Amino acid sequence: MSALLAPAVRRVAIIGGTRVPFARSDGPYATASNQDMLTAALDGLVERYGLEGPGAVGEFVAGAVLKHSRDFNLARETVLGSRLDPRTPAYDIQQACGTGLQAVVAAANKIALGQAEAAVAGGADTASDAPLGVNDDLRKVLLEARRAKSIGARLKALAKVRPGHLVPDIPRNAEPRTGLSMGEHAAVTARAWGITREAQDELAATSHQRLAAAYDRGFFQDLVVPFRGLDRDQNLRPGSTPEKLAALKPVFGLDGPAPTMTAGNSTPLTDGAAVVLLASEEWAAARGLEPLAHLTAYETAAVDFPHGDVADGEDGLLMAPAYAVPRMLERTGLGLGDFDLVEVHEAFASQVLATLAAWEKRGLDPVDRARLNVAGSSLATGHPFAATGARIVATLAALLAERGGPGRGLISVCAAGGQGVTAIVERS
Repeated sequence: MSALLAPAVRRVAIIGGTRVPFARSDGPYATASNQDMLTAALDGLVERYGLEGPGAVGEFVAGAVLKHSRDFNLARETVLGSRLDPRTPAYDIQQACGTGLQAVVAAANKIALGQAEAAVAGGADTASDAPLGVNDDLRKVLLEARRAKSIGARLKALAKVRPGHLVPDIPRNAEPRTGLSMGEHAAVTARAWGITREAQDELAATSHQRLAAAYDRGFFQDLVVPFRGLDRDQNLRPGSTPEKLAALKPVFGLDGPAPTMTAGNSTPLTDGAAVVLLASEEWAAARGLEPLAHLTAYETAAVDFPHGDVADGEDGLLMAPAYAVPRMLERTGLGLGDFDLVEVHEAFASQVLATLAAWEKRGLDPVDRARLNVAGSSLATGHPFAATGARIVATLAALLAERGGPGRGLISVCAAGGQGVTAIVERS
């Protein structure tokens, strides 16, 4: 029997992306579900790139972090409710804040290996329509009653219900291993790396100013589709300045000396969705579509944050990109100086600054701030967990295309659970 030949690896083109404007939780999208938002983003992509026909794309990959039980098959249900061919296969993926980028990677791998010609990837999250779980004690009582073999046994079980059991379990932004919120973990890291309040406020203000400038020059015209009365990200504050942000009180790290993290230099709870269209070069050429850029490399990493934060903060919850990026650069023979643009997800301003410092400590060149998040990032747009990675991929590809010539961009996304997802985007 002849050995199977390994398939040639093809280049993966980023054709474009769409997203709904991101909204603060309990605002304009308060009654919108993950599926509502994801469908709106997907329909925008279908319309923009003429994907209505049978078999237009090979599959749809997407996910959400905060999911109702009704979202168990979110990607497939989104396809069925959209203008995409209902025969398009779909599946869910979840890696906390790295979900959107990991969905892109999953779709890209199939295209690279010739298993698909085109695919759509992305994610959605709503902090407004968050699932509320049945109180766990009540759940156990109800299960005991269901297993009862007689009416008497069932009534005996139900008699155990107490008023306190009626209080629902509300989702907590806390790590199961430590009980600390993401913000509290970031505060530990900020102290460990000596990240100042002034530097955080400067980075946050810059994010808002750059996002506002990008909207004003029409950069997002092909990337954002209006939804429920919004045509811009609701969190955007064009008039943000370090001086205005300096007036805000700290909200994280209050148990330590000189806390520096505020609502202004941290991302707010956000609702939104984003998707990206990926394809082979042959698929794009057959449809007369010019790729914005190509996805050429990716790397994931994880850190032992339960022990790292306790030790010295070096391996804090959001510091995995400090390892993923150096590994990816070593594998590709590149340095940070080889990148025209760098996109670092702004979960917190302190986390971005700690990541930059960690890269330098590990021997990488300093990142030119003029190349960092040049159209703003999560501090200004907001951060619907699973949507952020797709937002960044589409934004970076469009930014490289806007420059008009060859270029290279780096993506770094930190995620809950001490994980990081990173990628390289290039335009030749």
